[in-house]
This record gives sequence, structure tokens and C-alpha cells, in this order.
Amino acid sequence: MKQKRKIGGESLKNRDAMNEDRISELPEPLLLQILSSVPTKDAIATSVLSKRWRSLWKMVPKLDFGFNNKQASSEDVYRLLILHKPPVLESLHLLIRDRNGRFDIGILIAVAFTRHVRELVLDHYNEDEDEKTVEFPSVLCSYNNTLEVLKLKHHVLLGFPSRVCFSALRELHLCHVVFESEASVCNLLSGCPRLQDLVVLRHSNFDVLTYTIDVPSLQRLTIEEDSSQDMYGGGYVINAPSLKYLNIKGLCLIDIFLMEKAPELVEAKIEGLSDIANDNILASLTSAKRLSLHFPLKIKYPTGSIFHQLVSLKLHINRIIGWNLLSFMLDSSPKLQILKLTGSCRPDRPVGWEWNQPKCVPECLLLHLETLVWRSYGWQREYEKQVATYILKNARQLKKATFSPRYLNPKNLEKLAKRQERLNELACVARGSTSCHLVFE
Repeated sequence: MKQKRKIGGESLKNRDAMNEDRISELPEPLLLQILSSVPTKDAIATSVLSKRWRSLWKMVPKLDFGFNNKQASSEDVYRLLILHKPPVLESLHLLIRDRNGRFDIGILIAVAFTRHVRELVLDHYNEDEDEKTVEFPSVLCSYNNTLEVLKLKHHVLLGFPSRVCFSALRELHLCHVVFESEASVCNLLSGCPRLQDLVVLRHSNFDVLTYTIDVPSLQRLTIEEDSSQDMYGGGYVINAPSLKYLNIKGLCLIDIFLMEKAPELVEAKIEGLSDIANDNILASLTSAKRLSLHFPLKIKYPTGSIFHQLVSLKLHINRIIGWNLLSFMLDSSPKLQILKLTGSCRPDRPVGWEWNQPKCVPECLLLHLETLVWRSYGWQREYEKQVATYILKNARQLKKATFSPRYLNPKNLEKLAKRQERLNELACVARGSTSCHLVFE
């Protein structure tokens, strides 16, 4: 009988232990870290759990509000911001979906600035292209020494009649925003003396013609355009002497792309530049160590420029320009160690066209090239075999060459046999390197 009571007592004790609120006993910094990792609306909802939790959400350093006509309004967000009083507001994300919210955005940003917000994200996305923009309050930008990250997205109007002052800003994203004038672009960027990372996504030149980026401290730059708008003219003027990483995509049908040399450039990826009347893109990249290039149409080759630092080159071969660019880059990159080529999906050369190989065997082939990777290798095209043969014969330090032919239907036995025959011919080519390992994938 005593044993039964003992067992029953232990059962009650275990049940009490299971019902015990152990989370609430955790240290406050750990609780705030947990609340920071869940959606803001869920963090606020914890205020009903107990007296310990009632005001805890007000100290969470990260807030993420999305408001539209069906959920929280801008008035709700304002009220919550007033109640929210952490020592430091690490980040505030505002996602606007209702038409009324855009009129209150200045008040919300003003409150965030008084709380010394370090990261601010404003996203005014809507599917109605005729929808009015929300104006970013320029009056609040005359001096700010705490904001480190600013991300503005979709239908945000930026008008800066005078130079701003974001003395601590390190990262700036301008995604499909609308500038009031070319001067507004300059007044924003020139007021960020510590800016290191800039991302610009645009619908061509529908807001400003010449986009000037003159930021001495800039280290990373990404520019992507959606050229589906078929808007002509304008372009970019870039001066970023500290630039280390560059990513350019989709610049078509513009008049200019002028960039000062970036002596500290480490890596650049250039894709989809075409039909530019005045450009110096290749000449500005001569300090790069790694390059990825895809030029669909004609570009200008710099005279007397050597890519002394280049060790890795990736080329998307598209039309004759790609093959001419390959010759130029082999001649101009004496320290090249890795060469990656991606072939075109369809034949786009005139009948009888032959590759214009370098007049002398490039220094990189004789002394440095160790790796060759060729994706979508066109085994059926004589000129591609000609290029592959030239590299294999002259690359004396080559350790591995990988060729990945284009896909063939397994049922097409005749073509499969022909492809194997051509690859066997390539495998029999005399190689300049006795240690070269040839791989067909």
C-alpha cells in the first residue's frame, strides 16, 4: 500500500514538472534572442502568456511589419513602434501593401531614426504599375550617424535636393526605386562616405538617363537592368577606386558605360552587355584576378592592356565575338591558370568561318594554364574542335581538361556513335602536357 502511494506521489511530481514553465526562467537576453527569430506578430502575441512576457516584446531589437488593408494598418504599426523601446533598434522592415500606409511612411521612418535604427528595409511592392510611389522623407536625411544598412524596394520615390549625410551607412540596396533627378542620385551617393556595398536594380533609364556612381569607399557593386522596357539611351558613369567585386547584368541599348580603372579589383562578372555606343568595360577590368564574361554583341577591345593579375577566366561563347574575345584574352592574360568555356546552343557562324587563333602561342598556355573546363562542347562543329585542339597542343602545364558535350537523346544511336567518334579523335590529339588528364562528362 505504501509503495502504491509512493508511486502515485512520484507520478504527481512528474506531472508538475511537465507543467512547469521552464522557458520563462531563462535569462532575458536569451528570451529576446528567441523572440527576435520569430515573426514580429508572434513575438507580440507572447505578451498574453504571463506577467513576465507582457512587456518583453517591447525590448526585441528586430521588428518586421507587413501591413495592408486586411491585416495591420499603418496606425497599428505606429502605435507598436511608440510602445517599442529597446536600447538599440537593430533592424526595422516595413512591407507596405495598403494605399493609406504610404502617406504615413515618413512618420514611421522618423520614429525609427529617433530610435537609432541600424538597418532599415522599406518595400512598397504592388502589382498595379500605375500605383503612385511612396516618397522617402529627404528631410530626415540631413544627418544620420547610426544607420548602417538601407534597402529600398519598389515604387519608392527618392528626391534629394541637397546632399544627404548617412555617415555610418555601409550597405545600400536600390531595387526598382524612382529617382527624381540625376542630381538626386549624386546627392544620395556622395553623402555616404563609408559605403562599401551598393546594389542597383532598374527598369532601364525610365527615371534618370545618366546614373553616376562616384563613391571612393565602394568595394562591392551590383547593377542589373530589366531591358524588357525597350528604352534607349543613357547609361552609367562609375568611379570606384576601392572596388573589389563587380557584378553587371542586362545592360542593353544604352549609350555609355564608362568606368574608371579599379586597381584593387578582385572579381568581376559581366553578363548581357550589348549595343553600347561608348564603353570602356574591358579596359576598366585589367586589375581583376577572376573574370566571368558574356558579351552577346560587339564590344571594344582596349589597346595595349594586359590582364597581369588574371588567374581565372570564364567565357560564355556566343557568336563570333566570343571566339574573338577568347583569342584576345589568351593573348592578354599571361598568368591565366583556369579557363572555363560555355558553348552556344546553336551554330551561329557563317559557313566556312574559322577561328582566328593567336599569332604566337600565348604565355599563359606555355607557362601557367592548369585547368580547362568546356561546358556544352559542340563536338559536331569543326571550329570548336579546332579551338580545343589548339589549347591541348600548346598548354604545356595543363593538368586536367574536362569536356561536357551537349545532351543527346539516348535513342538517337547514330548521333551517339558519331559523337563518340569525334570525342575519340579529340582524345588522340597530341598534348603539350604529358601529365594532362582528359575527362569527358
